Amino acid sequence: MLVTGATGYVGGRLVARLIEHDHVVRCLVRTPAKLAAAPWRDDVEVVTGSVGGDLTSALDDVAVAVYLVHGIGASSDWAQREILDAANFRDAAVRAGVSRIVYLGGMGRDDASLSVHLASRHQVGRTLADGPIPVTELRAAVVIGSGSASFEMLRYLVEVLPVMITPKWVTTRSQPIAISDVLDYLVKAIDIPQPLAGVFEIGGPDVVSYAELMALYADVAGLKRRRLIQVPVLTPRLSSHWVGLVTPVPASLARPLVDSLVNEVVVDDPSTLAILGAPTRSLRDAITLALGVSDRGEAPTTFTDADFRPFRSYATDPDWAGGTELTDVRVLETTASPEACFRAASAIGGDHGWYRGEWLWRLRGFLDRLVGGPGLRRGRRHPTELRVGDHVDFWRVDALEAPDLLRLHAEMILPGEAWLEWRFEPTTSGTRVTQRARFKPRGLWGRAYWYGVAPFHGLVFADLIQGIVGDALGERS
Repeated sequence: MLVTGATGYVGGRLVARLIEHDHVVRCLVRTPAKLAAAPWRDDVEVVTGSVGGDLTSALDDVAVAVYLVHGIGASSDWAQREILDAANFRDAAVRAGVSRIVYLGGMGRDDASLSVHLASRHQVGRTLADGPIPVTELRAAVVIGSGSASFEMLRYLVEVLPVMITPKWVTTRSQPIAISDVLDYLVKAIDIPQPLAGVFEIGGPDVVSYAELMALYADVAGLKRRRLIQVPVLTPRLSSHWVGLVTPVPASLARPLVDSLVNEVVVDDPSTLAILGAPTRSLRDAITLALGVSDRGEAPTTFTDADFRPFRSYATDPDWAGGTELTDVRVLETTASPEACFRAASAIGGDHGWYRGEWLWRLRGFLDRLVGGPGLRRGRRHPTELRVGDHVDFWRVDALEAPDLLRLHAEMILPGEAWLEWRFEPTTSGTRVTQRARFKPRGLWGRAYWYGVAPFHGLVFADLIQGIVGDALGERS
């Protein structure tokens, strides 16, 4: 079977489940290197590509295709792009002779009040089903699990704010579902002998308002009761910017999610229970489990595993070369080994920080969040280990070749594209460390930005390379 979106939050967990069920799995991904550290990587076939491209090799000899791609907030026309991609995937699946498609969408009643986010989810399902292949569309409500965007929004809002000024959508009812139950339903839809065609709503056993959901989280987390003050003038745009400042979810992603909170997402059709069974985990249990996994830093996938800008080019793409490039290059030689230098560079960001220019990094992160970027709040997946695709505050790992190269790509809001890389070359006495900040400006504003912040480079970049070398010397291995 083919799994799309295997580098994403649900897909990365589903692949592991399918392997446990002895399925032969192929993954379609844009950047295969992002799967290098997945514990199941050697048990699957990986094909490079996208759902909007040529799918001939990806769908060859595939019986079941699982569609888990979502472009929410990726660009101004993301909803339209989703429909085009779904149509391309459907037509390619027909040509390849796929016997069934399983798709995970979002719940909500089909009426004029449906948000752009949920309407797009529904339209993708209809587009996939507009053909001869049976399509099982599972529509989920809020997914509760360590690292999900919905759970991280909930967690940070409740933990950071003892008093919250909220819009009236906090009274909207929802039926949250544990990520473990979502995976169970997906596997059942795949394993059932005869393909299921149609829409099946999946929700947990508890129906709550968002205010009740926040109160339950506070209770599970051992926090004092949170006070909610409803005001009628707090628009989705204002709410999304507030979410972007307080939580790890950037405003560009928070906006469509917040827009969807006005829609009631409660199971109306009980047919799923009769065909695929009932969910097994209560809302309290789901929050307890997710909170424990998050606190231990053991989440196998998170919503940040997906690119903040999914349709951007990677630095390793052929079209990266050429054009104006502004650089800041610094070189230090040290008696520490390349391995020690590489490990020191791999530990930057998150709780470890960025060395002596920390206040400037934090200021840059705060300004980024003001304009809708991710800022520094995302931190790291692991305190010392990295893999391609990992987020490091407002950077993402773009290339990783231990112990020779580490390159990060900037995901903060910028008038251009930026990379920060380190190369570690062995010498007769230790290592030559080359740190290079690269910036490809867009237009006059991009150049003005670079030269405007250039005076600060002498502080942050000099301290950064010295801090890495200092940590490597402390390790001396």
